[in-house]
Amino acid sequence: MDGHDLLSALAGTADFEAAGDAPRSGPPARARRIPPDLSGCITHVIAGSRKMPVLKAMTTTACERDCFYCPFRAGRSAMKRVRFTPDELASGFMALYRAGAVEGMFLSSGVVRGGVTTQDAILDTGAILRRKYGFRGYLHLKLMPGVERDQVREAMRLATRVSINLEAPNATRLARIAPGKQFEQELLTPLRWVEELRRDPDAGLRASSTTELVVGAAGESDLELLSITDHLFRQLRLARVYYSAFRPVPETPLADLPATDPLRELRLYQASFLLRDYGFELEDLPFTGQGDLPLHVDPKRAWADQILVHQPVEINRASRAELLRVPGIGPQSADRILKARVEGRLRTLADLRHIGIRAVQRVAPYVLLDGRRPVEQPRLF
Repeated sequence: MDGHDLLSALAGTADFEAAGDAPRSGPPARARRIPPDLSGCITHVIAGSRKMPVLKAMTTTACERDCFYCPFRAGRSAMKRVRFTPDELASGFMALYRAGAVEGMFLSSGVVRGGVTTQDAILDTGAILRRKYGFRGYLHLKLMPGVERDQVREAMRLATRVSINLEAPNATRLARIAPGKQFEQELLTPLRWVEELRRDPDAGLRASSTTELVVGAAGESDLELLSITDHLFRQLRLARVYYSAFRPVPETPLADLPATDPLRELRLYQASFLLRDYGFELEDLPFTGQGDLPLHVDPKRAWADQILVHQPVEINRASRAELLRVPGIGPQSADRILKARVEGRLRTLADLRHIGIRAVQRVAPYVLLDGRRPVEQPRLF
């Protein structure tokens, strides 16, 4: 199978799994040497400081599971069904790789003849890429519901990243959208195995791990979603939790349920980054009485409007952790401020601009500069 054949067969099947490193914001940038109508099979993953084009593929789009929201659910006639052998997938990917169209692969599957059998097909594809073709680049392998521990171990030997979709924040919510799946045994336990194997010094396994949650289909609150997110970050060291705003699909039991506002998905991503990268605790997040995040403002600013407006941060004395709580200051900006303070005091917003802090108007309401509230001078042009 050549690359064009593989992409043609995959067209229209790759839109339902989050595999990149950014919230969904439209179609991915066009991959090199790929016709526009087929480029939807390619997403982009952040690798270091650059975006890397990655093929999104499935061993099969057939599935014996009957998840209520899923376009691949059993018996749905509108879904395009394809199936590839491991050799076909590996050879098609290598054709794209040699042509410079992609640099990595994300491989998932519908479940056919059980999770163990389906997992074997995914592992066989990864093994052919690594051992037959000598591919050493980015490889993200999905773990199937019901996967065995030894299969998880092999996936971690082959892959750069592994993942399994929890879909819902707990067993009660999962039963509303995927009643045939077992939250603890089939979905959460494999993620625990990944972390156990990663911590085993004799295993030598370093693959990162992620998961994906469906937003809005099970009636869950943002607090429920971010509670499991916080647990996964702190206890299982997941690299990322993806959120997928529910979109109704014809010929599914949830076809009449309204779509989830994409803004809710964005707020969840923003909040998850606060938990993962900015030192926020779950209790810091500005939940409403119903356990949801406000949609009209990003959660960092909502927290700052409650706290920092009355207790501003002194830029010249604040720790890095305190600086990261200020809207408009991220990890790089915080490091610039710490470095600049060694050479002298920062007294004006112009001083912040000079060291590369771009969002000074966002910063200004929440900080002190040399003991004073900063004053933003209006610009002539």
